[in-house]
Order: sequence, then structure tokens, then C-alpha cells
Amino acid sequence: MGEVLIMGAEVIVTMDGARRELAGADLVLRDGVIAAIGADLHSSGEIVHAQGCVVTPGLVNTHHHLYQTLTRAVPGGQDALLFGWLKTLYPIWARMGPEEIRVSAQVGLAELALSGCTLSSDHLYMYPGGARLEDTIHAAAELGLRFHPTRGAMSIGQSAGGLPPDSLVEDESAILNDCIRVIDAFHDAGEGSMCRVGVAPCSPFSVSRGLMRDAALLARDKGVMMHTHLAENDEDVAYSLAQFGCRPGDYARDLGWVGEDVWHAHCVKLDGVEIDLFAATKTGVSHCPCSNCRLGSGIAPVRAMRDAGVRVALGVDGSASNDAGSLIGEARQAMLLQRVQNGADAMAAREALEIATLGGAQVLGRPDCGVIAPGKRADIAIWDVSGLEAAGAWDPVAALVLCGPSKVRDLFVEGRQIVRDGQITTLDMPRVIAHQNRLARALMA
Repeated sequence: MGEVLIMGAEVIVTMDGARRELAGADLVLRDGVIAAIGADLHSSGEIVHAQGCVVTPGLVNTHHHLYQTLTRAVPGGQDALLFGWLKTLYPIWARMGPEEIRVSAQVGLAELALSGCTLSSDHLYMYPGGARLEDTIHAAAELGLRFHPTRGAMSIGQSAGGLPPDSLVEDESAILNDCIRVIDAFHDAGEGSMCRVGVAPCSPFSVSRGLMRDAALLARDKGVMMHTHLAENDEDVAYSLAQFGCRPGDYARDLGWVGEDVWHAHCVKLDGVEIDLFAATKTGVSHCPCSNCRLGSGIAPVRAMRDAGVRVALGVDGSASNDAGSLIGEARQAMLLQRVQNGADAMAAREALEIATLGGAQVLGRPDCGVIAPGKRADIAIWDVSGLEAAGAWDPVAALVLCGPSKVRDLFVEGRQIVRDGQITTLDMPRVIAHQNRLARALMA
């Protein structure tokens, strides 16, 4: 892999231990890592001029359902709460197959890349028509995004008291065996890994307690991380109380789903005791503010979580409940919601940007990402603040969250440029978009 000199940035936001912001600095990327940062650097490699630009670590997305980019703005689900929304969409998702899963992943990941994301997780919990987790893994590799797919699952269908239709659930032994298969085939635990696999039963209302317990044992035996949905809204908490006789935090604790190798999506309805539990056990939370607004789930207590020491990251969630996939947009929404809930001084723009970068890397167990420093991975976002969206901004770093730009000019993953001048370089995006639209029309028929 070659060398790149990013030269003359207006400011480089390092997210290092001192949270340094370096005006007029340069950055050298070499062989997939950051080789140097400072003034007046030299390189024999490619030069990328960054005057008028803010340079940040790549943003990290910790919760998504990429297949849902094929079901944006579905009329029957536009104004429904979580459980009604799911019941509307399950029959549509059941008609998908491997091609739909692959192409929707390409679209969703490309959208993330344009919003500054260099590392994304995905929670794929249904496998209709012979789909497999590697359909998304191959899509991420083609684009060049760093990827943390999770082998999700649903095992309790409607006939057994669950929410999903029986056609979308799987046998629990088959689920566990396939988790082993994909981990053995695709998980790379090494520094600089482009693909790490997690284990992710979908939710308390779609899998058994036995599967949750067995999945945790399997994940820890394999040394991989664990992910699920938890305490997303009032319906979710009511289900837990009715079915299990406990709150979601107790459910997670009793089944082994707390610890630094665990992160939960949403956690909108965590109470003070559960927040303290997550802080004490170093359990991570993926905050999905736009989806929580879209489904009317509520405002997650992010300020209380962070003040207690809970590790918090951001997620765009699936594109059927957002319905966009902008990670920098999630940072802005997270900041605004905490201000609505707690006052205008509850969250600064820089804290929101930290959650979107370093926070995500910490939750996903990636100390090699989320920071601009020598030896860290060369995952870099370059934001042009000389244009319309940031015109008149006095503070270019805060502008990224407060006003814009909303898309990157350039994006590097492992030192490879996958966005140049606002365009994806690794895929024929007009062809991908046209294919996605054909698939969506077929699902509508």
C-alpha cells in the first residue's frame, strides 16, 4: 500500500488523550496506518491538499440493519410504533434473498461512507431465501469499508408467542452452528482487521432465554463481541416485565449479557439502576437518536449514561426506521435531543463528535481506530468547510455538528481512498442505485 500526504488542513481533530486540535497541520498515511502528524511534513507519495478542510478520525457506526435500505418510507410503517412497524415490514422482508441483502448493504454502506463513516457494524437477524451473513461481508469488502457484521437471529415466531412470523425464525441449534461457521470463516481479531464478526440474537421478544445464554457462552468461547436490542421503548420494557418478570437490565445481567464485550442498541428506557450496572460492567450502548425519534421511542438518557461512565456510541439503525443513514446527522441529532431533555449546555458539538468517532471505536473494542495518532489505522475523514453549509461559521470543528458540511469531501479507510471529491471511488454507484431501485420495485409488486 502506498503513501499519502494530507497537507495543510485548517485543523486536524485528533481525539487523542489531550483532545488536541492542530491548526495548519499535515498527516502522512503509510501502509494502512498513520505514520506522522505535524507541520511541514514531506512525502514522495500522493499529495491531498486540505486547505479549508477539517480532518477528523473516521466516524464509527455501531448499529445498523443494512438490508432495510430496500424498505425506506414504506407507507404502512411510516407512522407506526415499534411493534406495529415490525409487523408491517416482516412480510416484505421475508420476500428478500441473497441479492437483495448484498445490494442493500452496498447502498447502505456507501451512504455511510459519504457521511464520514469508516467503520460500521451491521445486525443481520433474518436470512430469507438462502441469504447468508457473507452477502453483507462481501459487499463491505467491495466498497472497502471496515466492517463488524453480527450474526443475528430470531427463533421464536408468532405461533410460540414471539413477534416475527414463523417463516423468518430459525432452529436454535442451526443458529449456533452458523455462528461458529461465520466466525471461523471471516472473523479477524488482529490489529487493523477489516472484518470482525459478532454474535447477535435479535431481541428479548424474538429469541429464547436459552439462546441468549448459549450465544453468550459461544461468543466468549470464540473471543468475539455480543450485540442485541434492549429497552428500546415502553412496549419493549412491558414485554420484559410480562414475560420474564424483570426489567431489561436484569434480563441482560442474568443471561450474561453485560461486560466490555457487549453492546446494546437503543437503551432508551434504562433506569438509574440499569445505567449503574452498565457503567460498572463496562457494557456499551449504541444510541440511535433519529430512529428513536422516527418510531416515537423516546430520548435515551445519554447525558446520565456518560456522566455515570457508560460507554456510548452512535448508530444510524436500519433505513426502514430512520430512514436515512447519515452518521454525522446522528451526531447532530444526539446533541439536540440531550439539549431538549437537559438544557442547552447538556452536550457540546465536540462531545457529540467524540461519541461519533472515539466513542464508537471504544464500544466496538477497536483501540486501533477512532483517533488520529501515529500507529493508529489510517481511517480519515476530510470535511470541506469552505462551502455553503459552513459559510459564516466561526468555529469549523463545531460547524461539523451544528451546521455542516453533511458529507465528506474525501474518505480514507486503511489508507485507501474510497471517497474522492464527494464521490465513491470503489463502486459504480449509478449502477448499484439502479439495481437497488429495481429490487425495491419488485418487492412492492
